Amino acid sequence: MRGVAQVLAFNWPKVLAGAVVALAPVPKPVRAGAAWFTIASLAASWWVYDVSGLYRWTWLRPVLPDPVRRHVLVTAGFDEVSPALPAVLPGSTGVVLDVLDPRGPSEASIRRARRRYPARAVPVRPQALPVATGSADVVLAVLAAHELRTASGREALFREARRVLRRGGRLVLVEHHRDLPNVLAFGPSAWHFYPHAEWDRVAARAGLVAVARVRRTPLVTATAFEAP
Repeated sequence: MRGVAQVLAFNWPKVLAGAVVALAPVPKPVRAGAAWFTIASLAASWWVYDVSGLYRWTWLRPVLPDPVRRHVLVTAGFDEVSPALPAVLPGSTGVVLDVLDPRGPSEASIRRARRRYPARAVPVRPQALPVATGSADVVLAVLAAHELRTASGREALFREARRVLRRGGRLVLVEHHRDLPNVLAFGPSAWHFYPHAEWDRVAARAGLVAVARVRRTPLVTATAFEAP
């Protein structure tokens, strides 16, 4: 239940608000909707984060380049990926970079996560990754890139990923998407994510080409964008 516990710890005001509305003297459709999305979001979180094996990350192997000797892990205020990387990328060395400025504005859930789990990543700007040009085999952006809330920030991150990747290297983007399964599971909170089309647009603008895609449950997708 670690995944659901973290969802509650980081997003408890939203969960509490949903429960309050579900019990409030408001029209029945409003109560029903609040109850549905409160229960559905917790059930979906339990399925994805606690049951599906998401956090083992070995399911990413089909979209990784070969070989991987040097990697870059992009985080956004919270890192649960790096402890698993030795099993996923054996023999690879790399860096963990946090693209959210801790001094700048951020979601309340990110601030709670940072207080609960102090960052081990190097704070950077998305437009200036401290990695040599053409030196990385893979850039992993795992459940992080959507926290860049401006188009310019997302575009800057993808441009930098393209710069640091070797020819044939890949940016592997792991995200929830704003699509029907996530809307049914998370309701209005799904608008915190972006549609597939937005990531395809940003990748094309950076000169990256989508070459592989794999899903872990209908709610989480990993897309590999290759540097030609």
